[in-house]
Amino acid sequence: MNKRHLGVVGLGVMGKNLALNAESKGFSAAGFDADPEKTQKVVAAVAGKQITVTSSLQDFIAALEKPRRILVMVPAGKAVDAVLRDLKPHLEPEDIVIDGGNSYFKDTERRAEEMEAAGFRLFGMGVSGGEEGALHGPSLMPGGSEDSYQHLEPLLTKMAAQTKDGACVTYLGPRGAGHYVKMVHNGIEYGILQLLCEVYDLLKSVLGFPAEGIRDVFEEWNQSDLNSYLLEITTLVLGKTDPDTGRPLVELIVDEAAQKGTGKWTAQDSMDLGVAIPTLAYAVEARILSGQKKERVAASEILSGPKQIFTGDRLQMVDLLRQAYRIAVIVCYAQGFEQLRVASAEYQYGLDYAEIARIWKGGCIIRSKMLDLIQQEFVANPACPNLMLAPGFSSLINKYAGALREVVKAATDVGTPCLAISTSLGYIDSYRQERLPANLLQALRDCFGAHTYHRTDKPGTFHTEWGK
Repeated sequence: MNKRHLGVVGLGVMGKNLALNAESKGFSAAGFDADPEKTQKVVAAVAGKQITVTSSLQDFIAALEKPRRILVMVPAGKAVDAVLRDLKPHLEPEDIVIDGGNSYFKDTERRAEEMEAAGFRLFGMGVSGGEEGALHGPSLMPGGSEDSYQHLEPLLTKMAAQTKDGACVTYLGPRGAGHYVKMVHNGIEYGILQLLCEVYDLLKSVLGFPAEGIRDVFEEWNQSDLNSYLLEITTLVLGKTDPDTGRPLVELIVDEAAQKGTGKWTAQDSMDLGVAIPTLAYAVEARILSGQKKERVAASEILSGPKQIFTGDRLQMVDLLRQAYRIAVIVCYAQGFEQLRVASAEYQYGLDYAEIARIWKGGCIIRSKMLDLIQQEFVANPACPNLMLAPGFSSLINKYAGALREVVKAATDVGTPCLAISTSLGYIDSYRQERLPANLLQALRDCFGAHTYHRTDKPGTFHTEWGK
């Protein structure tokens, strides 16, 4: 048997599809999974292809050409450490292990150091695109040693989604850079998903649109410059009818959203870095609130809200929602890329933001037409501190931010929550203020804790005995 080019450990849907992807692009593969039942299913699925499925780790290692390229597709956390522990006795110097799961970037930093100390190389690679992307071409976000990337580039370039601007993969930086970029990608994804949910709720609860009508609105938006993968699948979800009841299936789904941790990690690290990402952070909190179903049901019987109903022009409000959604999505990207900028300096990743925008334009979950403009703005000014200041986006914000205000007013009047939308407005308003009320905050900190303050009229650090 000829030696295989790529090894895949973990043959769930993502691992299996990535192996099939590589094989379809001319790179033979070998696969291994500790679950015999899963292994048998994959054997049947890859029959007739240049993919060898082994029943033991030893046979798996023996099936690979050297230096070995091993893609690990198991759940983040302890499972990754267990696989690395099992692989180490069988590896040789120069072998490259790629963690393709949603691992926490600090875990990747630790594992890279441990593997390097043992004479091996670890590559942390974010993979976005879901099951279909894995099979046909995902967005790949690799980080590790640049020398290792040279060995992987021909394979990854072929496996990645293809756009007019090239393959959706690029070398991002050392150690945990790839998983960091994927983490922030998912944070942006959380934000945009929450915005879509709030617009859906406003169309439903404030304007009285049925699910089919909301689908039509989103479908129209998706035919414009608002086009995105998330809008596209929202129209699919809203158009799905339950065969048992004849009702829109979405209306029968319990309003409790789960999460796997990447959005939470984004918010947590933003706090560590001192970066404000309120829209993305609230999207995490919204999922937490949704999980408090019993408490919310009980509260609905105790806490009252406005009895008012919307009496304005419904079509005009739909247009305002469209513009509000546009600006809030810009804010999500702006917050994510600002976090990437600060993290790149803090962790010495050397990220290229134009390239990140480029590789997100195909295959990945947050792909959208807006990324064309984001890429252009970072090409023009790689040091842009915040996308809201880039000419192409500042003009849109100045033109349409008023729609955010009108939408928030209408939602407030009828008592329908839209915190991601209103937080996006608050972020814009805070960012554009020459002076914020933090002067009072610092004075209060000095009053109760002698934390000192600076003055506007003279240099130095000051403390006041406020009660004297």
